[in-house]
Amino acid sequence: MRSREERLGGMMMESLGPLDVAGVQIPYHFRCPISLELMRDPVTLSTGQTYDRASIESWVATGNTTCPVTRSSLTEFTLIPNHTLRRLIQDWCVAHRSQGVERIPTPKQPADPSLVRHLVAQAVDSGLEVEIRIGVLRRMRALARESEKNRVVMGTHETRSALIELAFGDGDADLGVEAIGVLAGFAMTEGEAAGVAGRAERVARLARWVAEGEAMEVRIAAAAVIEAVAVAGGRVALGAAEGVMEGIVGLVKQKGNTRGVMVGIRALFALCLARENRVRAVAAGAAEAVVERVGEMGMDSERALATVELLCRGEGGREAVMEVGGGDGAGVVRALVRAMAGRAGERAAEHAAGALVALVSGAELLQREAVAAGVVTHLLLMVQGGCSDRARRKAQLLLKILRNAWAPLHQSMANSDDFIQAF
Repeated sequence: MRSREERLGGMMMESLGPLDVAGVQIPYHFRCPISLELMRDPVTLSTGQTYDRASIESWVATGNTTCPVTRSSLTEFTLIPNHTLRRLIQDWCVAHRSQGVERIPTPKQPADPSLVRHLVAQAVDSGLEVEIRIGVLRRMRALARESEKNRVVMGTHETRSALIELAFGDGDADLGVEAIGVLAGFAMTEGEAAGVAGRAERVARLARWVAEGEAMEVRIAAAAVIEAVAVAGGRVALGAAEGVMEGIVGLVKQKGNTRGVMVGIRALFALCLARENRVRAVAAGAAEAVVERVGEMGMDSERALATVELLCRGEGGREAVMEVGGGDGAGVVRALVRAMAGRAGERAAEHAAGALVALVSGAELLQREAVAAGVVTHLLLMVQGGCSDRARRKAQLLLKILRNAWAPLHQSMANSDDFIQAF
């Protein structure tokens, strides 16, 4: 039996007949051998074969280590932009513009690795004036913000290590502020996170930045680094540090800065994955801060809902969440049901259902409130739809909890196949 790569290679070679775009046949050498579509950003591998960048990056990302056409092993994965072919494709598009063919844009190339290494060397060079080094860090931050491709090129261990030393070392304070702004764009390894979370003076500096940073950008950058450290394993040490939780919650409470709120909620969620941090988050006012943001974030509410669910599972969290907006929990229940009905997606609905399980269990008034708000319809859709097993289990559990509150109102539907199959 032929391997997957052999079958794909055969399909590509058999499919080199002319395809078309806007009714115009595409020359086969302008088509990506993987997608068979017009190449928008042609790049050449070490084997000499050219592919569209997005297609070959996807091929490699799924674990393939061979060239799709030649099936030769790829000893290195450098993608060299094929500018000549790209210009020929653009000329072909222009020549057929009258027939409805749109010219492909000139892609912006990722940052040159040699340029990144040069910038890092300048940033750590104590022989240069501080103003020059600050300018270098600002250029690095601009490159990182420009594109995900740039962040991939820049996010090496060497770059991160240099930025960590600049941010948390004993050098110029302004250098540290600029370095944390760049570091905020990268994930961390477990070892790097331990190198931050395991040193009290570094954690204290993060707490100071996120709570007292003179500029909002500094507070946001510190929160992003806190999230990166927490995700990589430093959440317990960070959560226990004085000022960290308070600073993050304070950022979430900020109004008028959507990005700051989003970054703050991501950091809060990462911290609350540690059970012991949930009590600290509740004490810092996280319940009110996050619940009030759920209805404001639209498509970005998934992480906020996940945080509400985690808080409800912590000591005192359920009570703190119920106190938001009146104290009886009814307003929160309605907000969670609305979140399930919104366009935030399956994961958001799952977390809303999980939070509702914690809130309405043993509370008949809240159960009736949830039913009156229309939660049953959304739960049945989750059970009957293609959601994950975990989401389906939460929906089924909540339906069981609500059964007594719901059945008297809709007895005929309660006996239906859809309702019965939910249990």
